[in-house]
Amino acid sequence: MANISIRGLEPETLSKLKALAKKENTSFNALVLRLLDRSVGVSPEKPLYQRHEDLSELAGAWSQQEAEEFEANTACFSNIDPQQWQ
Repeated sequence: MANISIRGLEPETLSKLKALAKKENTSFNALVLRLLDRSVGVSPEKPLYQRHEDLSELAGAWSQQEAEEFEANTACFSNIDPQQWQ
């Protein structure tokens, strides 16, 4: 991989790039590489890495049939043996 130096970068541009890198929880270098790749059509618009605060992308991932099979296969774990609790 090649290295480059960028001269003449406006302070406001630098500030905005740093703020964007912080917002996306990525390094400044990774952000600049992604933006350059995207600008010349090498990579898709979606960021390479995204910070997630929850599991919302996993919720509802099962089909209705898969959910029913899971419930059926784990139903035995809901049974309580009263003799074990004496």
